[in-house]
Amino acid sequence: MNNLKALEKNYLDYCRDQKELNFKTLKAYGIDLRQFLSFIPTDTLPVSKEMLSDYLTYIHKQYQPKSVKRKIASIKAFFHYLEYEEIITENPFHKLRLQFREPVRLPKTIPLHIIEAFLSTLYREEKSASTPYKRKTALRDIAVMELLFATGMRISELCNLKQADLDLKSKSVLIFGKGAKERIIQIGNEQVLSALYQYKEAFANELARTEWLFVNRLEGRLSEQSVRYMIVRYCQIAGIDMHITPHMFRHSFATLLLEADVDIRYIQKMLGHSSITTTEIYTSVSMAKQKEILRLKHPRNGMEVGGG
Repeated sequence: MNNLKALEKNYLDYCRDQKELNFKTLKAYGIDLRQFLSFIPTDTLPVSKEMLSDYLTYIHKQYQPKSVKRKIASIKAFFHYLEYEEIITENPFHKLRLQFREPVRLPKTIPLHIIEAFLSTLYREEKSASTPYKRKTALRDIAVMELLFATGMRISELCNLKQADLDLKSKSVLIFGKGAKERIIQIGNEQVLSALYQYKEAFANELARTEWLFVNRLEGRLSEQSVRYMIVRYCQIAGIDMHITPHMFRHSFATLLLEADVDIRYIQKMLGHSSITTTEIYTSVSMAKQKEILRLKHPRNGMEVGGG
């Protein structure tokens, strides 16, 4: 078989069934591969080095470095699969030199005082709720945001939690991360645990009819978009004009732990990073913070001494 569209389908089936990649990753692979196959001037193997080179030139002109890197990785993985399955004997990637610099983009974090103001607003909304329904919703929102910040998990990981994944007796949560990798995070803060207890108690009837941990008003899985909207809403109530995303809580979790002298290897495990290199980006954020502190707060700045 040398039809590229058929091979693409086989490869995506392999990624789904054997590698157990999640839906979002499979979707991204599909988009990248279809774009590549529609660009090259052939529907069948072989794909030449020149075709591949032309496509790489095209995407470098059209996309930001981060997107280019992902698209190259998708195509490279496809050809590696073809080589591994002995469908091709010569991988065109072996003849290409891929060197380009992706600009380092530091993760955006939320200042600690803004996180405190944000969480305080949720608790105030729960206490001042005018109806039982509003109070229930506020309790759920508190539990969601407290757990997000307490664990540093991804928003997709949080929304896909099942009730069985949260063990309040052992004060831990089982997280299913990228590539079907599991990790357990301990919940060390009593107020966070209390928020989770109160949520489960308030939503006992709804939770009895579903396996999901966090549910919406229709008793379905709480979506990532709902959490994004939740953050926007409470920022508006709190008068916070900073644009905050769910992932920024994850970045803040990692950076604040690093600034508290937690070993980066522990942070790597808590975040579910396969490589320490991915986690090391937070050291740059920490160093940038250190630079700002020393520039603004160092006692030498207030000294007036004679100069030559």
